[in-house]
Amino acid sequence: MIRYKTPEQIALIKEGGHILAGITQKLAATVKPGVTTADLEALFLELVAAAGGAPSFKGFRSSRRERPFPTGLCASINEQIVHGPAVPARVLHSGDIIGLDVGMEYPLKKPGYLPSWPVNSSAPHGGYFTDMAVTVPVGKVSRLANHLIVVTRESLALAINEIAPGCSLLKIAQVIEGLVEQHGFAVVHNLVGHGVGLAVHEDPSIPHYVCNEYGEQDIVLKPGMVIAIEPMVSAGSPEIKVGRDGLSFETADGSLSAHFEHTIAVTTTGHQILTI
Repeated sequence: MIRYKTPEQIALIKEGGHILAGITQKLAATVKPGVTTADLEALFLELVAAAGGAPSFKGFRSSRRERPFPTGLCASINEQIVHGPAVPARVLHSGDIIGLDVGMEYPLKKPGYLPSWPVNSSAPHGGYFTDMAVTVPVGKVSRLANHLIVVTRESLALAINEIAPGCSLLKIAQVIEGLVEQHGFAVVHNLVGHGVGLAVHEDPSIPHYVCNEYGEQDIVLKPGMVIAIEPMVSAGSPEIKVGRDGLSFETADGSLSAHFEHTIAVTTTGHQILTI
């Protein structure tokens, strides 16, 4: 079931998204050879706490059968597509690329305090969720790696430009896949975007490639929807596999992968990016 947000809720999601965007910029600026994923995790947790938020991925699981995700930051290196835990620490080397996927719940309901904002009762701390990702080069990277990053980022920008009432999820997939394949890359299969705001993941599922697997590409966007669009692109095969850590997803053929994401609200006249 798609849950539509009120203008007041969207304003709070935007406030948290703006903070999360600033945190992401600081994380990206910290990336360099010799830095570890544990360093980035520590910085992320520190910045989120100082902002009055909580990391939405740490301890998250989509069902009781899954083990809780161990870190606040998803740090996915090279062939890792998404969900790379930041701990145990891995050292970044020149030539690597790293996907930084972050989520935050904000603002937090304080015990004994009656908040002035409309509390989200479905969230652990009464706040609202935003989600974003960037892929960052480490030191000097190959032309292929740089091109992959540029194309993936541009595919997200093109998809966002389409977002408006009446746009279908199929159109979003067509725009992303069209650009990606034009450059000889592939949109990763079986990993999708999603609704967000009242929970970490909400309906609808949003594939970034043309498919019928989810039965939702005929859904039409309407005002009040808040969605996370996050193209994940492979330099080789679109197929995936689970990493040795049991949590991350990797390209099946070991090729490089890039990932960009924004949280976007559908408005009466178009859209608003909430994570800038």
